[in-house]
Amino acid sequence: MIPFLFRWRDESGGRRSNPALMTPPTNRRRWARFAAGTLGVAAVVMLAALAYWHFWLRWPTGTGPAGPPVDRTAFARMWTSREVFLVGMGDSITAGFGARPGYSYFERLVRNPPEEFGELQGVCLSRVLPKLRVTNLAVNGSTSLHHVRSQLPKLQRHTTNVLGLVLLTTGGNDLIHNYGRTPPVEGAMYGATLAAARPWIENFRLRLDGVVAAITNAFPGGCHIFLANIYDPTDGVGDIHRARLPRWPEGMEIHAAYNRVIAECAARHSRVHLVDIHAAFLGHGIHCAQFWRPFYQSGDPHYWYHANLEDPNERGYDALRRLFLNEIARVLQPAAVD
Repeated sequence: MIPFLFRWRDESGGRRSNPALMTPPTNRRRWARFAAGTLGVAAVVMLAALAYWHFWLRWPTGTGPAGPPVDRTAFARMWTSREVFLVGMGDSITAGFGARPGYSYFERLVRNPPEEFGELQGVCLSRVLPKLRVTNLAVNGSTSLHHVRSQLPKLQRHTTNVLGLVLLTTGGNDLIHNYGRTPPVEGAMYGATLAAARPWIENFRLRLDGVVAAITNAFPGGCHIFLANIYDPTDGVGDIHRARLPRWPEGMEIHAAYNRVIAECAARHSRVHLVDIHAAFLGHGIHCAQFWRPFYQSGDPHYWYHANLEDPNERGYDALRRLFLNEIARVLQPAAVD
C-alpha cells in the first residue's frame, strides 16, 4: 500500500507523483476563478479609463475642411466696381491669434492661402471686389472697452465713393478675463454673479450702439458691419472648470446675456449683420467626442479651438472664414452694392 501514498491516478488514467506536494484540483479551480476575476476587474478598469480618456480628456482636431459649404457660383463674377474698404476690428479672433500667416479667417476671406482646399480655390473677396483695400485693427486680448477707446479712433472718415465692410468680434474677452485670478470687474468679469454683471451688460449694449454709430459715420457712402456673437467652448454644458479654469456658476447666464445684446444690436440696425459663430461652434468644444450630447456633430466630431480655449485652431479659422464669407455673399449681391 505504500506506493499509493506517492502515486494517484488522474482522470485520464495516467499517474502523477506525490499528491501531498501538489495543489488539489479544488484549490486549483479556486485560484483559476480568482485569477479570472482579477483579470476581469482589471479589464473593466482599463476600459473605463480608456473611455474616460476618449470621451472627457481627448479633444481630437481632425483634418481637412471645417464649417459650412460655400456656394462658389456666387463668386463667379464681380460684385461691384466700387472702391471697397475692408476693416477688421475687435479681439484676437479677428487678429488671428495662433494662426499661421495667411490662415486666419480674416486673411482667408481676402485671398486664398497657398494650401487652399480645392472647393474654395478662387472663392475669396479679392476675386469679386477688384477695388478692395484692407486693414486689420484687431488686437489680441482686447475687450469691448478697448475697441471703443483704441480702435475706433483709428478708423478714418472716407469719401462717399467708398463702401465700408467691417468685421467685428467683441465681448468675448469681457467675459473670460482675468480667468478668475482677480475679483470680477467690467471688462474682466470672470466669476461674476449675474446681479453684479447686469450694469456691465447694459454698458456693453450702449457701447455696441456707439460702435455702430461711429462706423456708420466713418463711411458716408454706406457700410455693412458683420458682427459675430460669442462662442462657447463648453458646448452648452457650462463646466468651464473641466478646462482647468475656476468654476463659474452663473457664467452661462452672463454669456447668454451678452449674446442677446449682440443679436438685438443686429436686429436694431439694418447695416449690422449677425454672424452666428456660437451656433456653428457648438459640438466642437471640450465635449466634442461625447456622442450623447445634444450638440454632438457626428459629421465632424472634432475640436475647433486653440489650446488657450479662447481662439480657434486652424480648422476653426476655416469654419469662421466660411461663416463670414457666406454672410457677406448673402448681403453683397451685385444688386445691393452697385
